[in-house]
Amino acid sequence: MKQSPPDPIRTYQRKAVAVRRRSEKNIHCACGETRVEALVPRKSLCAACKRTMKKHSTLDNHHVAGRRNSRVTVPIPVNDHRAILSEAQYDWPKKTLDNPEGCPLLIAAACIRGFIDTVVYLIDQLLRWIAEMLEMLSAFLTERFGTQWWVNTPLAQFTRNA
Repeated sequence: MKQSPPDPIRTYQRKAVAVRRRSEKNIHCACGETRVEALVPRKSLCAACKRTMKKHSTLDNHHVAGRRNSRVTVPIPVNDHRAILSEAQYDWPKKTLDNPEGCPLLIAAACIRGFIDTVVYLIDQLLRWIAEMLEMLSAFLTERFGTQWWVNTPLAQFTRNA
């Protein structure tokens, strides 16, 4: 399923406003967070560090389909909630996210959009690093043992020719 592309002008405007809220010299938190959406305005720290300092939870309950469309939430790290999932929702059609009349078709559209955004987030957080690690391991094993290091190992059963 191909998602419609976000409105690049709206995305740029949101990003520009977030950057303007930050001073140019303090564009990151001491923890290394640099996404402007996750940084606290007029402070040199991110939302997660601010909450940690106050001994509050660093998780947000993300309304997957938007607050106006469903009560369903999932706990998401606050910085990711602000910088990834909420940003993704801002790219939805405004009428779908706001749904002022409570239209059931827009609720359904929001559920689908929210599911897609959440699954893409989870794929990125839970799976991408595994693919990168396997690629690094393949390069290491090739360098160490040769271009067909898997021959005569239990991994040979997973080759194309098996």
